[in-house]
Amino acid sequence: MSTRIAFLKGHGTENDFVIVPDPENAIDLPPAAAAALCDRRAGIGGDGLLHVVRSAAHPEAKEMAAEAEWFMDYRNGDGSVAEMCGNGVRVFARYLQRAGYATEGDLAVATRGGVKTVHLAENGDVTVGMGRALLPEGDVEVGVGERSWPARNVNMGNPHAVAFVADLDHAGDLYSPPPFRPATAYPDGVNVEFVVDRGPRHVAMRVHERGSGETRSCGTGACAVAVATARRDGADPAVTGTPVTYTVDVPGGTLVITEHPDGEIEMTGPAVIVAEGEFDAEWLEGVLV
Repeated sequence: MSTRIAFLKGHGTENDFVIVPDPENAIDLPPAAAAALCDRRAGIGGDGLLHVVRSAAHPEAKEMAAEAEWFMDYRNGDGSVAEMCGNGVRVFARYLQRAGYATEGDLAVATRGGVKTVHLAENGDVTVGMGRALLPEGDVEVGVGERSWPARNVNMGNPHAVAFVADLDHAGDLYSPPPFRPATAYPDGVNVEFVVDRGPRHVAMRVHERGSGETRSCGTGACAVAVATARRDGADPAVTGTPVTYTVDVPGGTLVITEHPDGEIEMTGPAVIVAEGEFDAEWLEGVLV
């Protein structure tokens, strides 16, 4: 007899995810399984997978269980593990609300990038405390074809290279990872953001996410872009004591990013659950053979 496994599908500014509820961490999801579920032709389809597990039941999250009941075991679309996904956290929180595990207000979510504070607003928006940005020293350069640009190295729990360009079309198709220099800057790969100005404290971006290709949105990328743009514009809340907010347009919508004087960054945007259903465990076992 086949076993049916529940799943949901959700997105945050069209950065979409397969959601697999598994409170007791009983479902084996090796990289190949995550990749199969995220396959847009042979699977359910998504930029990534949100494995919903109680922190106490997951070996990577047990130490965070006292702070956060739930752990976002996040996988990229190719099955690789990622430290953090900003849009994913919002969708993860929306699922917990839908399932009755959370209500409007504040919620703590454990991630590989640490415990994140999430606020579920009455109007449907979700705000995530994304932590502080690190700005590693050293020059970085990214390229597409014959073009190359200097990039700002920003770490949001995962690595980003932010390049300001004249036209977003200069980023090319973003199917393959844009090359970067020096090779030692990102030993585990990097998310690359290409950015143009739209107005005062308003930018637009495209992104290649490592392990997923070009996505319609990237939450940590939008935060990295806001920080890099603020520094380019001479704004540093730690110096001025005044928060700075940027509107960041992504192909799938709009995110609002605020950096506070203590360095904490908040990201606000939508999170939507669009479907739920079941898949056959035998099918998943078959693709792993």
